[in-house]
Amino acid sequence: MIEVIGLRKSFEGTEVLKGIDARFEPGKINMIIGASGSGKTVTIKCMVGLIEPDHGDVRYSGRTVYGLHIKERKKIRQEIGMLFQSAALFDSMTVYENVAFPLRMFTHQPEKQIKERVEFCLERVELSRASQKFPSEISGGMQKRVGIARAIAMDIKYLYCDEPNSGLDPVTSIVIDRLIKEITVEYNITTVVNTHDMNSIFEVGDNVVYLHKGAKLWEGHPNEIMDSEVPELRDFIFASPFIRNAYQHKLSFKKD
Repeated sequence: MIEVIGLRKSFEGTEVLKGIDARFEPGKINMIIGASGSGKTVTIKCMVGLIEPDHGDVRYSGRTVYGLHIKERKKIRQEIGMLFQSAALFDSMTVYENVAFPLRMFTHQPEKQIKERVEFCLERVELSRASQKFPSEISGGMQKRVGIARAIAMDIKYLYCDEPNSGLDPVTSIVIDRLIKEITVEYNITTVVNTHDMNSIFEVGDNVVYLHKGAKLWEGHPNEIMDSEVPELRDFIFASPFIRNAYQHKLSFKKD
């Protein structure tokens, strides 16, 4: 479980986060949504320790991050996996070497044990046959799957995904969404996803946090989102023609 408690952050006198509170539970896909400039990225950077908040705290299974010594923070960091928007693979490394990288960097495991773990992770994302290929030789969707394999290589408890479907076609996006969902449930991981993809929210989301101008204005299940009374959220959601049409269809169905 991840708890965000009263996060505040300012840059050059401008308050970017205005007391964010949230609770992200294990085994669930927790979505953070909001328009550009809403504070999503800063929130996640504070959560993973890339930015220190001015006030507030983040707790991982009860452990207070900003009250810990640097060595203790490092232990928590090793329990965190990251799936970046661009997959962020090393171009000069094969798929196998990319997945092995965090194991070689952060553990003292023997190479035989690393090999077994890498092969397991690649098999889990159905990329065993691509292990000796370079990122330039595989598709964008396959690169994202390599990113997932690398993220779970360290036997993580927490997973952060930054726009995991960015640049992907709709079919591949569904594949990535379902893979993240399966891994989250299978390993009881606390997964936090920063996204603009409304299809992902309704397809695999379990909990949604909506940020607007640095404040949390709404939190709930995706099935409740279209009935929200928050005007800013409604404007954000119904900017999508697909969502507007789905909502109108829902209203028509209720009338009938």
